[in-house]
Amino acid sequence: MTPPPPPLSPHPDVVSFGPARDHLWSAVHQGDERGAAAVVLDALESSADAEAVLLDLIAPVQARVGMEWAANRLTVAQEHTATAIHERVIAVLAHRPGPRDETPSGPRVTVACVDGEWHALPARLLAEVLRLRGWRVDFLGAHVPTPHLIAHLHQTGPRAVALSSSIPTHLPTAHTAITACQAAGVPVIAGGAAFGPEGRYARALGADGWAPDARGAAEVLERGLDRPVSPSLHQTVDDLPHLADQEYTIVAGTTHQLVKQTLADLEDRFEPLRGYTERQRRHTAEDLAHIVEYLATSLYVADEELFTRFILWTADILTARRVPARSLDPALDLLALQLKDFPRACRTLAHAREALGNRTPPSTIPGPGKPE
Repeated sequence: MTPPPPPLSPHPDVVSFGPARDHLWSAVHQGDERGAAAVVLDALESSADAEAVLLDLIAPVQARVGMEWAANRLTVAQEHTATAIHERVIAVLAHRPGPRDETPSGPRVTVACVDGEWHALPARLLAEVLRLRGWRVDFLGAHVPTPHLIAHLHQTGPRAVALSSSIPTHLPTAHTAITACQAAGVPVIAGGAAFGPEGRYARALGADGWAPDARGAAEVLERGLDRPVSPSLHQTVDDLPHLADQEYTIVAGTTHQLVKQTLADLEDRFEPLRGYTERQRRHTAEDLAHIVEYLATSLYVADEELFTRFILWTADILTARRVPARSLDPALDLLALQLKDFPRACRTLAHAREALGNRTPPSTIPGPGKPE
């Protein structure tokens, strides 16, 4: 499992939709696409503000979908159904006849998710907001390989690229995409939960701009981003000199071996594992793989808190599913033993273990949840 995007928070100046959010939640919860569309179109009729409907009605309900999944009150299938309904309802809004039927004549912008990122709804919301504001938008959707993104930029010459990622383990890929876009002479604004609190990782990876939400991104783009300076001379390591120690490269490159050894050793440390079914063991191996991936990403951006947040979130998710979260502590200890020659990795693991020891399980899990 992977940590979710944080809630898509409403803007301070939101339109209040009152009961409409509850009605939309009820519809998507029941898998009622027609009902969801009716709620959204009624809200549009009453407010006459399509941007507000997108960001202050649909986005908060999608956030609730994730929260309910994280708290184990929605299945993965129900969560996927709700997300699919929202995507189709957004399409209904986008193609509804109205005063904006004319072809946009504003600047051109490319909106895309980084390679491997399948959470496309935040990027889709931004694309629709920009269209409403008159931009010519090329929305490339989820999981856009960097070479294809760069080929598109050369063909279309946009003013900027809006790059979205919700899962932090995609940060190394995002870094490659940012650097490649800038080498093509196109500035990048980054957005999405992957880029951390206040966009700290967007800045660390050299993005030309960052925004916490679609409104903020539209405002940044309207103010304009500077073209990259001397882009052909820039290398990814220029932004993150600590990568010279090779800890990230080695941990990321040995994920399979680390997971296999940790799972084998965990049987001696964690007695319940010996009675696990084959399905439970497979899920445990998947969880261990995510732990190693987040450890590697934490090493990439040199931020121990990134890994610690993931471990605490994982503990909450396990607790909600009645799986003993105490298994995380021996797993982290076993990883530390394997990585004893890597000081940054050991410090990161120790920091997470300390936080885990001080953790108080919450009665509810904050933030939305969306599995890969």
